[in-house]
Amino acid sequence: MKTILVTGGAGFIGSNFVYYMLRTHPNVRIVVLDALTYAGNFQTLEPLLGQARFRFVRGDITDRAAVMRLFDEERFDAVVNFAAESHVDRSIDTPEVFLKTNVLGVQVLLDACRAHGNVRFHQVSTDEVYGDLPLDRPDLFFTEETPLRTSSPYSASKAGADLLTLAYYRTFGTPVTISRCSNNYGPYHFPEKLIPLMITNAMEGKKLPVYGEGKNVRDWLFVKDHCRAIDLILQGGRIGEVYNVGGHNERSNLEVVRAILHLLGKDDSDIIFVRDRPGHDLRYAIDPTKMRTELGWKPETTFETGLRQTVAWYREHRDWWEPVKSGAYLDYYKAHYGDA
Repeated sequence: MKTILVTGGAGFIGSNFVYYMLRTHPNVRIVVLDALTYAGNFQTLEPLLGQARFRFVRGDITDRAAVMRLFDEERFDAVVNFAAESHVDRSIDTPEVFLKTNVLGVQVLLDACRAHGNVRFHQVSTDEVYGDLPLDRPDLFFTEETPLRTSSPYSASKAGADLLTLAYYRTFGTPVTISRCSNNYGPYHFPEKLIPLMITNAMEGKKLPVYGEGKNVRDWLFVKDHCRAIDLILQGGRIGEVYNVGGHNERSNLEVVRAILHLLGKDDSDIIFVRDRPGHDLRYAIDPTKMRTELGWKPETTFETGLRQTVAWYREHRDWWEPVKSGAYLDYYKAHYGDA
């Protein structure tokens, strides 16, 4: 039985990864460490409580004593770090929070891996570390050799964590890998991000706010395809390497919003255009050739299929997202489990 520490496992991608690994690997035990900040929803993982192959620990990756204590208690075979402050708008308002969690938190995890026999460490990063691409050059894509050129405090903090991770490999021999993914979507996505916000606002009869003219382009990746990619990197990725994970599903923000409205049987009348975000990146597009040639991975879910499944999930799980949007979910853990 292998034991994997999944930090940030109560968040969007982390929770999907937990369910994926438990479903596909009967010889794997998962320990989740999550601080349960605003984007971590304990209810997402509650069905797993009491299972022999799952343990939940509430804690912050920046808490060195707590992290070291957890490593002392468990003999981890690998660490997958999803824990991060991840919303660009919030990083513009409070950059220091992002630097603390996304850089110093990664340092604590890497130190714990070193102190416990150089545990295998995988850093989940983002294509935003590369900056952006022009809208009029559809032939250009991010590769693993693209220089880092960050645009926001969020992406700068993630780039810093990536560089620190690679430095620990070169200096200390810590066995690390990094994945940089394009925009994920799917179940359990916190509804401040584009797709879940638009779905839930439309279902509530609210306006759908779109930055600028909605021309900014993102490469969309269904979360289950991302989970499978990380699994493959853990199994066969070369130590010290970066792997780009992209969906080859480029859409403008406005195209995405209109596709959601179409699936919900609504027209464009509730779309409103709002002042653009400062430093808003124009286009992201990933070349995942390295993942395909080295690990045999390619996305299995088309954007049309994934978006249809995602809309259906939010339709069927109002009991999950309505408390999130109201803020009531923040009281759930404390009411049931106190300050543990």
